[in-house]
Amino acid sequence: MSDAKVRRLVVGVTGATGATYAVHLLRALQGVPDVESHLVVSPAGVLNIKYELGLTRQEVHALADKVYSFRDVGATLASGGFATMGMVVVPCSMRTLAAVAHGLSDNLVTRAADVTLKERRRLVMLVRETPFNLAHLRNMTAVTEMGGIIFPPLPAFYHHPATIDEMVQHTVARVLELFDITVPGPHWEGTASAGR
Repeated sequence: MSDAKVRRLVVGVTGATGATYAVHLLRALQGVPDVESHLVVSPAGVLNIKYELGLTRQEVHALADKVYSFRDVGATLASGGFATMGMVVVPCSMRTLAAVAHGLSDNLVTRAADVTLKERRRLVMLVRETPFNLAHLRNMTAVTEMGGIIFPPLPAFYHHPATIDEMVQHTVARVLELFDITVPGPHWEGTASAGR
């Protein structure tokens, strides 16, 4: 892949439930030839991947083009001089949301998110918690005010999903559309075709 044509997307995986969204997103990116995925997984993210999906750290790392250590705050992702199209945190824990909302760059996920915001690049956070308390809501507001996008991965039912995978694929396709990346998946066709 030529560096002149490559589009880099940073993917942070943290310790919230919903590891399947991260794996589906990384697999979808493998089918996009001009996009390079740059992956950082937190220790809690590794635990969730193993618990929820039965996958090892190495199996998930193999889905990305580049992988970085969670503690390596000196990695290229920690600098605004490293050009990316943005970052998605999938899933995003409330701890990670709070750290980003308050500018606490204490690991590579939160530092890369901070860099994304300061460089005015797109940051999408798939927050996973319910119900929300006031601190969660205020942190989401703070990130939104800084230009981030809060994207709770709520399933849609208008495309009549038959499986959990179909619901996850729909969410992943919608997230990637925010970065002008098109992948296969159901799309809203409007109500005119619903009765046919």
